Amino acid sequence: MMYKDRKIFCIFVPMKPTLLVLAAGMGSRYGSLKQMDGVGPSNEAILDYSVYDAIRAGFGRVVFVIRHDFAADFESVFNAERFGGRVEVAYVYQELDTLPEGFTVPDGRAKPWGTNHAVMMAKEVIHEPFAVINADDFYGADAFRTIGEYLHGLKGGFHKYCMVAYELSKTLSANGTVSRGVCTVDRDDNLTGIVERKHIERTEEGRIVDLQDDVEFSEDTPVSMNLFGFTPDYFLYSERSFRRFLEAHGGEEKSEFFIPLVVNELVNGGHAEMKVLHSSAQWFGVTYREDKPELVAAIRQMVDRGEYPENLWV
Repeated sequence: MMYKDRKIFCIFVPMKPTLLVLAAGMGSRYGSLKQMDGVGPSNEAILDYSVYDAIRAGFGRVVFVIRHDFAADFESVFNAERFGGRVEVAYVYQELDTLPEGFTVPDGRAKPWGTNHAVMMAKEVIHEPFAVINADDFYGADAFRTIGEYLHGLKGGFHKYCMVAYELSKTLSANGTVSRGVCTVDRDDNLTGIVERKHIERTEEGRIVDLQDDVEFSEDTPVSMNLFGFTPDYFLYSERSFRRFLEAHGGEEKSEFFIPLVVNELVNGGHAEMKVLHSSAQWFGVTYREDKPELVAAIRQMVDRGEYPENLWV
């Protein structure tokens, strides 16, 4: 059969991005499975708002990273039926013993391997651009619109990552210290590095400082709240990086393989670029149980302004 006179056209059809929700952490300081805690007027959880905003931003699927020990409870609540069939739902599982061949869990290790290990669990189910979020952070509709537009605009390229940065002053808690990834950004809004600061607090004098190192920050210092955008090639690099991490720190009881660790490797090594996106969204979190009333009140105000319906899924 001859085809030489035929013209074959290849049409690129962009895929809707996927939302990857890191929900395997129980939140030791908060004291419960906070991913399920109601904060909306119709008892919606924080991640209900994240899924709702992601759908509005054009995401086509949600993948939850959870653990087997609470999978039944979680999946009975957060499923496609709950979301009215508006988005596909899948689950992957993060466990301590999910390690590359040749590595084992050290004696005494109980702490999870960290956020980037959680991301790696989705390798087999994500094959399109995707955004990563924490299950217990309220990111705001404009943040999802911003990162959704970037991911939709990718034309099959690789190593073109992104993140949404927030102003540090808008991410603090009145109830204790917080951990934040403090970012440095060049004049073209490309990330040049992230430094994890684990003891940030506003002092009685109004300064924002890292109490451990006595470093002061400006109000508008850009910080990462784990709202990243990646293409699937990120999984392959993560696997290589995780092996190096385990060789150096795999015998430790509390070492963690964080997303910023891998991002710094990629950016500093010139292997990828990460565009820092800016959004007008207000971040809210529940680092401590005492943070919840502020979030509940803020959502009530957004509902009253018409930014969200009284019941998300009706």
